[in-house]
Amino acid sequence: MRWIVISPHFDDAVLSCGGLIWAAAQKGVPVEIWTVCAGYPQPGPLSELATRIHAEWGTGDARETVELRRAEDRAAAAEVGAAVHHFSTLDCIYRTHSSGAFLYTDDVFDPPHPADARLPELIATELAPGLLPDDSVIGPLTVGHHVDHVLTRAAVERLGRPVTYYADIPYLLRFPDELPGAAHGLTETIIPIPARSLAAWQKGVAAYASQLRMLFGNEPEMRRQIRAYWATDHSARLWARPTVWCP
Repeated sequence: MRWIVISPHFDDAVLSCGGLIWAAAQKGVPVEIWTVCAGYPQPGPLSELATRIHAEWGTGDARETVELRRAEDRAAAAEVGAAVHHFSTLDCIYRTHSSGAFLYTDDVFDPPHPADARLPELIATELAPGLLPDDSVIGPLTVGHHVDHVLTRAAVERLGRPVTYYADIPYLLRFPDELPGAAHGLTETIIPIPARSLAAWQKGVAAYASQLRMLFGNEPEMRRQIRAYWATDHSARLWARPTVWCP
């Protein structure tokens, strides 16, 4: 039985459940991280939003940025013992209307643009052929309401399969009051994981070097926050409907 962890962006799966992934891999469970918004934008100018985000990441043009983030994703997945697959959807900061106008120009936490209405269906269509009957699918709860997380959860729920969910970090750490709404109707399972898994989790997140400043300020602060989350009960957490698999 494989674990297929669906990650909206290059870092979400490892950020949110890297320690659990490592612990499962150590027990011989094949784990694959499927990164949805991993596509290459067409050459051309960036929106002001994307330009600002690239500056914070310290990256170059769009293709160089995606290449860098794919490499970071592979390195992070290796740290937690997972394989990684990259899919073709563009990050929201690159998506455009058929007219060429950028869909998201001010914020990435807006409700999905009407032009993205069919995107969950398209993502599900791309994911579905790679799934095997015994695979366990794990997707984002959408704490934080990042538009790509919202669309990815909608896509995962269109697969017609049981889904287990992880809470989106770092958004869970910033907006803990959003968890009850995101997990409404789901049951929480607490899975103890050892300190060695915490170390692998932190190393995995550290592999996303371009993201640490935006997400945590710096690497030591990232390590502190991940440790504090784990240290509550030395565990990871997943959510599912009562009849759905949860480890």
